[in-house]
Amino acid sequence: MNYFEFMGLPVAFNIDEAALRKKYYANSRDIHPDLFSLSDEGQRAWALEQTTLNNEAWAVLSDADKRMAYVLRLKGKLTDEAKNETLPQDFLMEMMDINEAIMDLQMDFDQERYEKTLREVDELEKNLQDSVQNIFDNYSESTENDEDLEKVKNFFLKKKYFLRIRKNLFTFASA
Repeated sequence: MNYFEFMGLPVAFNIDEAALRKKYYANSRDIHPDLFSLSDEGQRAWALEQTTLNNEAWAVLSDADKRMAYVLRLKGKLTDEAKNETLPQDFLMEMMDINEAIMDLQMDFDQERYEKTLREVDELEKNLQDSVQNIFDNYSESTENDEDLEKVKNFFLKKKYFLRIRKNLFTFASA
């Protein structure tokens, strides 16, 4: 059983967060191991397993990035070793200018150039999000297609790359 099934939700990139929260708290109330403290060993073990599953499902499904990765793994588009996944070459070429700007800032910090680079990164991330938003909004297992899942996979990998860029920017920005 996957986390979506456990929570009674359809597999999706965007979910009904209120329904997830409601199911999580209902599960927590109904299967908490303390409720089974006087039960036999089998029931206590079951309650512990179910509570663990409930907590894991909540941790993944309540976080948009973890949920996206989880859906991609369910669909066979992402391995557990996401670091082995490759980014499209055209994206990496586009990022060369940003990386060069960051290196320049690290050697000779200038507030104006820093803000310009940050605006460029913001714009690139916004365009990236816009490129897949329709897929996120309309995804369902009954209408999924390989092309859309590949676009989401590329989005996921690029988003992780942008997180590294932001980390590099913020590392020296306050210096």
